[in-house]
Amino acid sequence: MATVRLLSDAELSAEAAEVFADIRAVRGTDYINNFWRALAHDPVTLRATWERLKVVMAPGALDPLVKEMIYVAVSTANGCSYCIHSHTAAAKAKGMTPEMQGEMLAVIGMAMQTNGLVTGLQVPVDEVFEA
Repeated sequence: MATVRLLSDAELSAEAAEVFADIRAVRGTDYINNFWRALAHDPVTLRATWERLKVVMAPGALDPLVKEMIYVAVSTANGCSYCIHSHTAAAKAKGMTPEMQGEMLAVIGMAMQTNGLVTGLQVPVDEVFEA
């Protein structure tokens, strides 16, 4: 259950409504998900988060599908169920196949295992890995 009420379009401030309009235009859909509806209580944070997300998730040196898969991996490490679901859906929409998802999950699992081992053992970083 949310800790804040999810705002409907009719309840938005003018600034939040502007951000929602941009989300709809950029994404080519009328749907605004619950994350944005919760953030709409704070239009300044809503706008800042949306503006940064547009930059970070835009095509660049990394393909948008790769970015979505990284988002899923980090969300898994952070235990964010909402982000796992929303970015898995986004990755699938950008072409993630079941095989790709399986490999991504295997990498996540392997990293979690080796991270736990190296942390528990407090293994020092090799000099050749240091910048």
